[in-house]
Amino acid sequence: MRPNRPLYLDHHATTPPDPRVLAAMRPWWEENFANPHSVEHAMGRAAEEAVEAARAQVAALIGADAREIVLTSGATESNNLAIKGAARFHAAGGRKRLITLATEHKCVLESVRDLAAEGFEPVVLPVRGDGLLDLAALEEALRVPTLLVSVMAVNNETGVVQDLAAIGALARAHGALFHTDAAQAAGRIPLDVEAIGADLLSLSGHKMYGPKGVGALYVRRRPRVRLAPLFSGGGQERGLRSGTLPAPLVVGLGEAARIAAAEGALDAGRIAGQRQILLDALRAEIPGLRVNGAWEQRVTGNLNLTFPRVRAADLLAALPEVMLSSGSACSSAEIAPSHVLTAMGLPREECLRTLRIGLGRFTSPAEAQQAAALIGAAWKRLASTPAAAE
Repeated sequence: MRPNRPLYLDHHATTPPDPRVLAAMRPWWEENFANPHSVEHAMGRAAEEAVEAARAQVAALIGADAREIVLTSGATESNNLAIKGAARFHAAGGRKRLITLATEHKCVLESVRDLAAEGFEPVVLPVRGDGLLDLAALEEALRVPTLLVSVMAVNNETGVVQDLAAIGALARAHGALFHTDAAQAAGRIPLDVEAIGADLLSLSGHKMYGPKGVGALYVRRRPRVRLAPLFSGGGQERGLRSGTLPAPLVVGLGEAARIAAAEGALDAGRIAGQRQILLDALRAEIPGLRVNGAWEQRVTGNLNLTFPRVRAADLLAALPEVMLSSGSACSSAEIAPSHVLTAMGLPREECLRTLRIGLGRFTSPAEAQQAAALIGAAWKRLASTPAAAE
């Protein structure tokens, strides 16, 4: 563990850029800053080649063709483009139903709800207490002709991994498109668009040790998936996404994807060991600590923990040296309890006593042990006070 390095356990919010990613990006900030669309000159052509090489690296990570990768600003844009783009392109057709889950990221939930004003029918399915979708409920919802099913691959709060292959097969059997938000999955679990039957898949660079501000949307070519663009412009990305591509960020995304493809399995095994160290130490210090969400079907870096008697906000305030969060970074300013945990059936008070811990590629065993000691000590101090939550 490097001296003075923060104890960073918030890898679901963002991951630190891998040093190899930073090294890959640097020349495209300094030595060749050209617009990758300026192919009339040598610098522009070199930037274009770097962008296309990165596109191929992203495609390889998910078993796709490079021509199926649309570069975006991140998973939020990718999710909006997938859901709204598919719905609006097929608006004249007979299918109006859009199916998603109550535990999805807010950008997915709000996208399907926005489309209700355009005549579509959003259906938000519940999940079981372990955070997993009941496939029988999905099959029942699909009895009504459905345009799109959108289900997150890995939940950003609980780390729960949905059965994508089964969901994709059901969607295809009923003639619906299948979209998955894989921002939390890329690099953490194997992804193959053919194996899971995905028609659309969203990625984000900063969730897999790449830069912020860049992501991708996989759009199936055969059979071709049609989308309406979100905004107008030069149509640089197959007419689906306009705007000058940020070559350095795209190169960083590609390098992050290359590393994830090569080392993801090793990362997962190592991170699982650090998580077990942390959980065992916390359980020894905190009787009644509970892990939320399916244990076997979750990414190895995640712990979603409900603490007895102590509210998460108080615990976070008592731990300035440990970087943690109580849930999604995209909605952390909200006072309301987590919509994910609420959908799983947790009462409000339990939601407010829950923290999300996300370990990552660079978390060491010593850091896991130190974090457990600090969290355990803080909990004991707070639990012993008269103001402790009941």
